[in-house]
Amino acid sequence: MKHALHLNMLAEARQDLVHALAWLQRSHEQCTPLRRKQELLAEDYDAFEALTSRFARVSDILLQKFFRALDVVELSSGGTLLDVLLRAEKRGLVESADDFLEILELRNEISHEYAMDDLRELFWDVLDKTPYLIEAVAVATTYADKRYLAAKDSGGWHRESL
Repeated sequence: MKHALHLNMLAEARQDLVHALAWLQRSHEQCTPLRRKQELLAEDYDAFEALTSRFARVSDILLQKFFRALDVVELSSGGTLLDVLLRAEKRGLVESADDFLEILELRNEISHEYAMDDLRELFWDVLDKTPYLIEAVAVATTYADKRYLAAKDSGGWHRESL
C-alpha cells in the first residue's frame, strides 16, 4: 500500500511536470525569434518574463518534486539537492549533474535578480538552457513511464490518469 502511495506521488509530480513543460515550450518558441532583435520592446520583456518564470518552475518541479518522488519510489531518498542530482545522473536522467547545476544556478539568478541593468544576458542564457531542460524532462518521464507502468495492475500508477 505504501508503495502505491509513492507511485501516485510520482504520477502527480509527472503530471505537474508535463503540464508546466507545455507552457515552457510555448514560451521558448515565442522568445527564440526575439534573439535577432537589436532592441527589445516592452512586450518582448513580458514574453521573456514568462519564459524565465516557466523555466524556473519546470526546473523546480523536475528536481524538487519529480526526482525526489522517484527517489522515494526507488528507496534512495534523502540528502541534498546535489545528492538528488547525482542519483539522477546515475540513472541516466541527466547527462551531467554539473550541467544541471548550471540550470539551478540560472533558476536562482531568475528568482533573486530584482534589478538588473540589462536582462538580455539572462534571457539568452535561459534560451540556451531551455532545450537541455526540455530533454531532461523527456528522458526522466520516459524512464518513469517504462519502469513503473508495470505497477498499473497492482493499483499503482495508471497511465490513463497522466
